[in-house]
Amino acid sequence: MGVVTTGLCLAVPALFVLWLWGRPVLTGRWNTPGWFVATAGLSIVAIAVTWFVGAFAGSSMSSEESCRQAGVSDDSAYRAVHWRESSRWFPLHDRCNATYDLVPAWVNPALVLLSLLAVSCVGAAVWLAVVSHRTTTSPVP
Repeated sequence: MGVVTTGLCLAVPALFVLWLWGRPVLTGRWNTPGWFVATAGLSIVAIAVTWFVGAFAGSSMSSEESCRQAGVSDDSAYRAVHWRESSRWFPLHDRCNATYDLVPAWVNPALVLLSLLAVSCVGAAVWLAVVSHRTTTSPVP
């Protein structure tokens, strides 16, 4: 029951935000700087959520216990050699051994793609703002 309640608590606000974001797309008013800034903001929120999913992957705070619960043997010798790998900010890894990572495979590519989307949207917003400013102001002869 707790999973359903948590899912509903996350889905209702997400659907509302998606509706607010998608309404300009459906009405054709998406090509404004504000829409691109909002999309960049949503991307940054999605980056934060994705990073937290990857950083706190596993069922417990102990990596050894998380590996055991995932049904994989924990190789302490491998973890001792690669101790820096689990403490980096990017790319996120928390390996049990050389072949199994607690961090889902989609997390690091999603972080890259969402970052590119955020930067592209900020660039498009600046470009649209400059173009609209150029067309509204006429040069003095």
